[in-house]
Amino acid sequence: MDEDAGDASPPPAPPPPPPAHVHAHAPHHLHPVPAPPQAPAAATAPSQRDMSASPTSSRSVTETVNGSHRFVIQGYSLAKGMGVGRHIASETFSVGGFQWAVYFYPDGKNPEDNSAYVSVFIALASEGTDVRALFELTLLDQSGKGKHKVHSHFDRSLESGPYTLKYRGSMWGYKRFFRRTALETSDFLKDDCLKINCTVGVVVSSIDYSRPHSIQVPDSDIGYHFGSLLDNQEGVDVILNVGGERFHAHKLVLAARSHVFRSQFFDDESDGEKSEVDESDELREFFIDDMEPKVFKAMLHFIYRDTLVDEYELGASSSDGSVFDTLTAKLLAAADKYDLGRLRSLCESYLCKGITVASVASTLALAERHRAMELKAVCLKFSAENLSDTLTSLQL
Repeated sequence: MDEDAGDASPPPAPPPPPPAHVHAHAPHHLHPVPAPPQAPAAATAPSQRDMSASPTSSRSVTETVNGSHRFVIQGYSLAKGMGVGRHIASETFSVGGFQWAVYFYPDGKNPEDNSAYVSVFIALASEGTDVRALFELTLLDQSGKGKHKVHSHFDRSLESGPYTLKYRGSMWGYKRFFRRTALETSDFLKDDCLKINCTVGVVVSSIDYSRPHSIQVPDSDIGYHFGSLLDNQEGVDVILNVGGERFHAHKLVLAARSHVFRSQFFDDESDGEKSEVDESDELREFFIDDMEPKVFKAMLHFIYRDTLVDEYELGASSSDGSVFDTLTAKLLAAADKYDLGRLRSLCESYLCKGITVASVASTLALAERHRAMELKAVCLKFSAENLSDTLTSLQL
């Protein structure tokens, strides 16, 4: 019987002995019977250990994305009497990918309380279902003693877990946030103004898993290389004379960053005046008379590197300490003149950090002069939140 090459069954048993009447041949007359072909050995099956993939791991991380908003209610006495269940809403603010708002009810939210309490709630102001979050409402003590009234859900998260807001308009808060008679004689109300801090912590979950291979991409260094181009003066093709100090630069770089420079360098060549560059010719020189050399140097630093100069330079000013005399304010003016939008934003952001009761008026005037709309908005909001102190500083 033939055997399949891959069959591993044992060979057949030897033939039975001959019948008794048949004489067996002598052993030396026997022809050797070839052994049946041996089946090739089956490949050794890998062990379970050999077959297993590299071990992996993952981790579920649940945490809160926190954000805060300060809601200032100016003119509290005028808001009284608007009616039970009617509220004043804050501007919406974003936390955890959702929009939120603070609702203040001067006459309370619950009709049964007969306007004896003010009510404060935090509302989900954007579309969302089953948004889980923690909340905190703080009524600020304006006496400077720091005795704020805090209603916090964060402290009780282990007991009750996060609060779930089912849909847009769902709210968390207190119908009896503060008794009105007590509020109106307290340090929480000053100059007919209340200040409420709201903190929202949106619960988010994610899976953190290990990546066996990754390649770290370095940060962009284009600013470094363009800055080196300016420092080394390679390929410069224009001179900017600022107050008698000469700066060598590259027309294409300046033109790419500012349409004002582009117009200045190239528009006058559009009517048949454009000619081939002769390397032996002297560089064309442009004069700038309405800017200080140090300001132009700082602007060049930004144009080539896309960053501001060192912070200690930005805050330097003359002895009178006027915000108009700081390098940042002068850079803001340069950004306005040459339409450098990012430089304007960087200057606005830096000036915003230094706003005080004493400087807000001059900073607002600076913002008005150079069309710094975001800085102007911050100044107006700061003034409204600190109205009494601001008016005192102006001696009005």
